[in-house]
Amino acid sequence: MSAESTDEQTPDEQAPDQFTALFTTSAGEFKIQVTRNWAPHGADRFYALVTQGYYDQQRFFRVVPGFVVQWGMSGDPELTSEWQRKRIPDDEVSQSNTRGRVTFAATSLPGSRTTQLFVNLSDNTNLDGMGFAPFGEVVEGMEIVDSINAEYREAPDQGEIGLRGNEYLNDHFPNLDHIITAKIAD
Repeated sequence: MSAESTDEQTPDEQAPDQFTALFTTSAGEFKIQVTRNWAPHGADRFYALVTQGYYDQQRFFRVVPGFVVQWGMSGDPELTSEWQRKRIPDDEVSQSNTRGRVTFAATSLPGSRTTQLFVNLSDNTNLDGMGFAPFGEVVEGMEIVDSINAEYREAPDQGEIGLRGNEYLNDHFPNLDHIITAKIAD
């Protein structure tokens, strides 16, 4: 990585106060309703990623029954690399990580959120104190989220996904469910 491509916190254009995203997946459809004031930076980034088609053709690469369904690494390694440098500031936790709530994944470092997010499959309120700030919730199709293939659990290697994208996932984890399209619902 060159000196010019170092990580930076990147603000996104402000999202609407409330909006809904429709995810059409290999398992079926679900809708995420976003309330911007829950976590403004997270809502703005999610809106930017959905409107730019970032989540299209992505795999649900981490599915832990009773815990989370996670995605957010592009099938195109160059696109993943570009967005991984665009970190978003942390949000205060104003809502709890209860079943169906949607939250950006992060490391233990401040300001580490980028593109990965997860849906809570159960009440994971222990994540609240760790700084995971929900920005939305599944309002239709939670049964679809529950049915996303969990056979590989946490086996896909995020480093390999970053290097090879969907090529790696298709070669080693061919049964992963995936997003066909994600768009702002009318």
